Amino acid sequence: MDEGAEDRGRQPSSGRAVPILYSKHRGFRPRIDHSFPRHAHDGFGIGVLTEGAHRSWSGIGHVEAVAGDVITVNPGEMHDGDPVRGAARSWRMLYLDPSLVAQALRQELRWEAEITRPVLHDPLVATLFEQLFVALTEPIPDALGTEEGLLRLLALLLARHGSRPLPVAGPPPPVALALRRLAEAPERPATLTELAALSGVSRFQLLRGFARAVGVTPHAYLLQQRVRLAQRLLAAGQRPAEAAAGAGFPDQSHLTRAFRRQLGVTPARYRAAVA
Repeated sequence: MDEGAEDRGRQPSSGRAVPILYSKHRGFRPRIDHSFPRHAHDGFGIGVLTEGAHRSWSGIGHVEAVAGDVITVNPGEMHDGDPVRGAARSWRMLYLDPSLVAQALRQELRWEAEITRPVLHDPLVATLFEQLFVALTEPIPDALGTEEGLLRLLALLLARHGSRPLPVAGPPPPVALALRRLAEAPERPATLTELAALSGVSRFQLLRGFARAVGVTPHAYLLQQRVRLAQRLLAAGQRPAEAAAGAGFPDQSHLTRAFRRQLGVTPARYRAAVA
């Protein structure tokens, strides 16, 4: 990621009504030609591509977005991101706490909903998003205005592009056990031998089954979990070196490389924005 690109996060105060995990805003400075590996987020991601074009892998296959398109991701949905033909692109993005979204819409929705497609050609949704983003990134956001803007955006987005998720059987038991181990203690070292032994399968069986069910290898998934843990530690005020140790990275440089690769921003800048 270009060091000149701007990436700011916001963490709501306890009295703020808008359920924002954090927000990303890129594009005020040089555009980005950074490629993101496969990863997932804890929250709903909603944004608008402001310049260039973007290609990503998703649960429905490869998709492309151009300037003006709405881009979305559901909680836990694996995806990646590349510039089209190597050209830089920029976007604005908000990540919303799924539990608070469900609470905000509990009278509108009778079940948990998800967004059906990662790229939407919907000018009205894009306009409502831009209005909300501008309001949220004011030095002192107006509580009533941002709450109204968020509810209008979510209601329209889910009415036009939301659906009740289909029931899924879940990953095979050996993969489920490995996922639980890596998610519950990402700071601990792990080996394929250990993960395979949890269910008595071979290392190759586990590796093949894990990649098929999750979309990434156990090592890539562990790095994602460690970055997520580091995000929480940084948001709690820990310094990058402390967060690196607490999240299981050998040192701060390893954390920085993984953090920038997955999120496009350094741990120090993330901490400054959300701590």
